[in-house]
Amino acid sequence: MNDHAHYDFDEVLMSRARLAILSALVSSGEMEFTAVRDLLGLTQGNLSVHASKLQQSGYLFIRKDFVANKPRTTFEITSQGRSALVAHLQKLKAILGEHP
Repeated sequence: MNDHAHYDFDEVLMSRARLAILSALVSSGEMEFTAVRDLLGLTQGNLSVHASKLQQSGYLFIRKDFVANKPRTTFEITSQGRSALVAHLQKLKAILGEHP
């Protein structure tokens, strides 16, 4: 790996909000929209925009359904999203001189 490759981060994960969304989902696998919003302190609009970007990148699956006639949106990290997050963390560790 050449020197500049250490700093070649995934542009999708350079957003604090998108990194936080995947980080929140990595342990639970899936969470409802409102739980993610409240956990991360994001507005509905902000969360929607960042979730859409993650979905377009293949990192997030967004499921919409109805429960008791009320809409429910659930986020689930994909295997591609998990791999991207792990790769991001490995690059950070390499910069810090830690082994993956």
